[in-house]
Amino acid sequence: MSRSVLVTGGSRGIGLGIARAFAGRGDRTAVTYRTGEPPEGLLGVRCDVRDTASVEAAVAEVADRQGPVQVLVANAGITRDGLLLASAEADFAEVLDTNLLGAARCVRAVLPDMLRARAGRIILLSSAIGLMGAAGQANYAASKAGLLGLARSLAWELGPRNITVNVVAPGYIETDMTQNLTDKRKSEIRVLIPMRRSGSVDDVVGAVTYLASAGAGYVTGAFLPVGGGLGMGS
Repeated sequence: MSRSVLVTGGSRGIGLGIARAFAGRGDRTAVTYRTGEPPEGLLGVRCDVRDTASVEAAVAEVADRQGPVQVLVANAGITRDGLLLASAEADFAEVLDTNLLGAARCVRAVLPDMLRARAGRIILLSSAIGLMGAAGQANYAASKAGLLGLARSLAWELGPRNITVNVVAPGYIETDMTQNLTDKRKSEIRVLIPMRRSGSVDDVVGAVTYLASAGAGYVTGAFLPVGGGLGMGS
């Protein structure tokens, strides 16, 4: 059965791969984007997840054009890397506001329809860095770690209504962003990965689509790393 799916931050990279996978399976799929143009073949809705009114308007537009959101993938995120001592407080706040509070805003906006339907799938995109930490990424790690606490609290709140909430945590995945890393830095990262290689967007897509599938109907509050063992045991 075709479902209404919303992927935030779905105009490029992992988010775009996830959105295209759902659309390819026959789901009615929308993506949010903040700047530029939306990807072809998908319903694009302009949205700034830092702004509650913007989020609520985007969710309402999706509901009007393809039906109430039944699957939410909260993927929108940013980085503002730098050592804490040298970082501006505004940069730290912006990362938390986008990555953690932004996800919470999106969840809150889709919940009324999910609660009425007594069904729904919510998948939050975290990161291996959220548990491992990394020098120069205290703000990013804090925001991504917070998603696990958010998801597990929501799993308790929403479980009785048949709404599942899970977290997928990608590791080193080949995207446009990682292409900017030097070969030396890529080699340093791969040494930390038991499988000694980077992952692909398709690896993350597989985890997300599984958690949205009928086969994962009894899975909630899960933290699913997709990183070839990066951060294993964290």
